[in-house]
Amino acid sequence: MKNFIGIDIGSLATKVALINDGKLIDHRTERSTYDFKRIGHDLFNELLNKHNLKKEDVHLMSTGYGRNTIDIADDRVTEITAHAKGVQFFFPDAHSVIDIGGQDSKAIVISAKTGNVIDFQMNDKCAAGTGRFLEVMAHALEVPIDQFGDLALRSNKSASISSTCTVFAESEVISLFARGASKEEIASGIHKSIARRVAGMAKRIGVGPKLIFCGGVAKNPAVKKYLEDELGYGIECPTHPQLTGAIGAALIAQENNSN
Repeated sequence: MKNFIGIDIGSLATKVALINDGKLIDHRTERSTYDFKRIGHDLFNELLNKHNLKKEDVHLMSTGYGRNTIDIADDRVTEITAHAKGVQFFFPDAHSVIDIGGQDSKAIVISAKTGNVIDFQMNDKCAAGTGRFLEVMAHALEVPIDQFGDLALRSNKSASISSTCTVFAESEVISLFARGASKEEIASGIHKSIARRVAGMAKRIGVGPKLIFCGGVAKNPAVKKYLEDELGYGIECPTHPQLTGAIGAALIAQENNSN
């Protein structure tokens, strides 16, 4: 078997990647909505149909928040393992990973000798420091989410966001706006609060260069810049930062079936 598909069911987005002979052939990303199973099946079948494949022609590995909802998966792998493998697809010499998704954020340290995960930490108990937090804050400021990072970078100063709870932070943002703070200042403060929270978690497990930033939030330029400021060194992003989990799952399926 030469075709391997990884499917990463995230809380906000579902990603699928088709790997053949270690090469990324095709991929899809779609909003997860409430129906993880249907979205996963639809994207899987879309790839099969486009490449004239049948289910028996591929090995399907699922990962992510909703990995157990995909009943057609041949196997499953944790998102920590999948993201580490997927990041190394883009950066073979990666030392550390920060992944910020819709519902959680993760910091991962990779062994230089084996390429395996040697330590990790995850924030999955609170929305602060996640893509969902950014969505709620952008909505509170009536700013499109895809413009939120650029808005933050236009400010020379940052409003102080002290709340670590999404609900309280939203109230704080509204109060700041009412007191005359600009949208740019508030946006900058929001992004810096996320960077502080995630960088603090990452430092606790010893992340360092070469550090790769992935997940949907890696597309946000302000989070990347403020993470670099907090950590004190540059970080890199894959070409497709949302796909690392799906690519990693497919690559792990390929490895498991080549032995």
